[in-house]
Amino acid sequence: MQTHLVRCFGALPGHGNMAMVIEGGPATPDARQAFARAQLHPACVFLDAGPDQGVIADYYYPHARSPLCLHATLGAAQVLFGRAGQALQAPSDIVLSTAMHAQALLLRREGEDYFVALQAQPVPAVAVAVEVDTALAAWLLGQPGLTLASAPVLASVGSPKLLIEVPERATLHALRPPLERIVDWGREHGVNGCYVLWRSGARTYEGRNFNHLDPAMEDRATGVAAGALAAHLGCTITVHQGAALGAPCLIRIRFEGNLILVGGRAEAVNEY
Repeated sequence: MQTHLVRCFGALPGHGNMAMVIEGGPATPDARQAFARAQLHPACVFLDAGPDQGVIADYYYPHARSPLCLHATLGAAQVLFGRAGQALQAPSDIVLSTAMHAQALLLRREGEDYFVALQAQPVPAVAVAVEVDTALAAWLLGQPGLTLASAPVLASVGSPKLLIEVPERATLHALRPPLERIVDWGREHGVNGCYVLWRSGARTYEGRNFNHLDPAMEDRATGVAAGALAAHLGCTITVHQGAALGAPCLIRIRFEGNLILVGGRAEAVNEY
């Protein structure tokens, strides 16, 4: 087994959301979940050989398997492009397929940044039927009397998120929500957590993601949530995350035709 640690979406060198990329690891979902649970990182991605020399990516948080994790995908891109460079090859794109839903992901390198190209995905039908309103958002976040800047919305680029926009940065930073409530509600309705955001400019946002059970495991950057936000808005945006956690991150999202490109810095930390 070979593992790689990669800091992803860092706004500056030495910052970012940590992902572990595993090659030749345990084969079964149960064993992979146990491995991910034993790590001190927000996400693990297991890379397996796919058909036609393709690669399959299987994602795990410490508490659950996930259909998609873009910061871990950025980590995989850093590893795969690095290996291709060592082999004196220079592919313009690398294609991954996700293990749970066979979603195609196109990886691209642009200088020091890596991008994942994907498309908007439907949200779970059961979630659409749920009354998504201010009262639900206030309950999920443990904030009675919560004021929102816009109506909550469900959106997805492969891992559905409930997007909740608050009107002030102070409100965003002060949140200490009941995480078990969010996770339990998400499991019931097929939604992978809440992404709370504040609009700091015309196309600039700051966000926090709540889908882990341990507050210490809060994501420094959540590419699937930023991508879902861009898919909902239908425009190029920049998302900041992690500054309040001491790990400032920057996620860039742009459109190319019907593709949504989500990207940023990916920096190798260690290999062992």
